[in-house]
Amino acid sequence: MQDSLKTKGILRLPQVVALYTGAVLGSGILILPGLAAELAGPASLIAWGLMAVLVVPMALTMGLLSARYPDAGGVSSFVSKAFNPQLGSLIGWFFLLSVVVGAPVLALTGAGYVCAAASLGDTFRLLIAIAILSAGILLNYTGMKITGQVQVAVVLTTIIVIIVTLFGSFTAIEPANFTPFMPYGWESVGHASAVLFWCFIGWEAISHISGEFEDPQRDAIRGTLIAAAIISILYFLTAFVVVGTHSYGQALSDVSLVHIIKTSFGPSGAIVTGVAALFICMAPAIAYIGAASRLACSLATNGFAPHLLARRSEKYHTPLGGLLFLSVCFTILLIVFSTRLVSLSTLIQIPSGTFILTYIGGCAAGIVLLKDSRYGVMISVISLVLTIAIFLFVGWAVMYPLVITICWYFFIVIPRHQRELLKQ
Repeated sequence: MQDSLKTKGILRLPQVVALYTGAVLGSGILILPGLAAELAGPASLIAWGLMAVLVVPMALTMGLLSARYPDAGGVSSFVSKAFNPQLGSLIGWFFLLSVVVGAPVLALTGAGYVCAAASLGDTFRLLIAIAILSAGILLNYTGMKITGQVQVAVVLTTIIVIIVTLFGSFTAIEPANFTPFMPYGWESVGHASAVLFWCFIGWEAISHISGEFEDPQRDAIRGTLIAAAIISILYFLTAFVVVGTHSYGQALSDVSLVHIIKTSFGPSGAIVTGVAALFICMAPAIAYIGAASRLACSLATNGFAPHLLARRSEKYHTPLGGLLFLSVCFTILLIVFSTRLVSLSTLIQIPSGTFILTYIGGCAAGIVLLKDSRYGVMISVISLVLTIAIFLFVGWAVMYPLVITICWYFFIVIPRHQRELLKQ
């Protein structure tokens, strides 16, 4: 699969780190520290430590492939090179349609926390979600230079708010809250680890933007490692404070970080909570919209998506067709959500299977494409085994990739095959 967005590299290491960090450090930090603590008690800290270690091979696999094959097609391009273009296009559609659902979920989650902090109703939640998605669309329309600069500011604000909150809460930590350390046994640590997997996805998204790195071979790996360290430290410190202050259980588990922010900042805690939630959810939305729009353009250029999606802005040379496609899909998703036909908890689960299959495709491609590197093959194998193990637990969400595969075969593969026969 050829890159349809050949541009001069404009993203330097700070912007690369911000994009990686913003893509991974998402809404999970608002919810999962408390839920994991409820599942495993203080032993949930073991689960956080395990996932922080296990995620490194996954992150490095994507980083190594991005360094060697910078392409707007991202994981789809890696799979095309390793196996064949048709399979690569299927992986591409998995990721693209994951973002179609995932980005609105991020926006609605951030908007929900803002409204809860400011005592606003559902109408404002929808309007704020629209504003978050619109900002992501507009920033990516103007190009990665501005987007990268904005992402640096967003991520820095997020990190500062979290660090100030956590340090302000250390005085409230009680040693008694760490005993008994493992109240539900070792099995609970395994359950918590499976839940925490969702806090560590996002590395695949930036592979689609790697073609716009100033120095992909250097910065993809450096950016991955620096971002992984930042993310792991923030997650673990947040979990440590949640456990140490016992900010979980009963009605606190899914709003544990919000509770800590309000406690740390007193009367102004509600405002800080809203700002933190808004920035935490905006950063990955910007990154995923940028990745998906470039992927849509790449798929269309290579004949695996409607040609309209290959259209680019004459002024900014950005993937206009992909951004328009995402805008239409986001509008439909928000309308569906506003009718209350589908709950947010259901929407969150829908793209889980397609996200994991994207990783499975990328890790399998890594085994083939990095075969000249023993280190590269080893981490690709570890990542592949981990992601396959996680995929076994997706449950009913497997229906989404199944439907995508059927549609892809009948509307993409068969028509493409017929066109090739006519040419002969």
